[in-house]
Amino acid sequence: MLYIIPTPIGNLKDITLRALEVLKNVDLILAEDTRTSKKLLKNYDIATNISSYHQHNEHKRLDGLITKLKSGITLALISDAGTPSISDPGFLLVRECLKHKINIETLPGATALIPALVNSGFSCEKFVFEGFLPAKKGRSTRLKDLCNEKRTMIFYESPHRIIKTLNDFAEIFGDQRRVSVSRELTKLYEETKIGRLIDVLEYFKNKKPKGEFVIVLEGLR
Repeated sequence: MLYIIPTPIGNLKDITLRALEVLKNVDLILAEDTRTSKKLLKNYDIATNISSYHQHNEHKRLDGLITKLKSGITLALISDAGTPSISDPGFLLVRECLKHKINIETLPGATALIPALVNSGFSCEKFVFEGFLPAKKGRSTRLKDLCNEKRTMIFYESPHRIIKTLNDFAEIFGDQRRVSVSRELTKLYEETKIGRLIDVLEYFKNKKPKGEFVIVLEGLR
């Protein structure tokens, strides 16, 4: 059995009782960064063995992990924060397990995009999740493809690219388009700025961007 376990995106209390129970009882935990995950496990006195599984080794580890699972070993997959496979490793392992008819159970839990979407006040009835945009190749084309998107759009962004991304949005979608930018969700310095792209961009130009960002862009009206 493979368990997909969401972990807190900031506040360590945002983990379910069921997730803690599974993490205590599986044979091995696969973690994106073992140093980060050990802090969570230590906080809840979880002594389960932990092993690294990330974007740089996931292809190499697939066959060995499938062999372990077929032998009866139970594994739990976690990422540094949020739900595995959502802009994090996990998809390849899930696909391989399905191919080999290995049972998978995905627990509900933390993810950054839903709180950011609800906080925005924009339409939640229909939305599209874009994750991280390409850094260079294909970036402009992708944004132009979204120019006439009527659904609310959600993006992830890092602090060192947030200004560039908001600038790109203002150029392509128009600087009057409404946007909500959330950072450090669930953490001590959680913040959400909502307004026109021109105003939110100016705000972050004057305040050094810190933390992980979720951008929620209103669809074409």
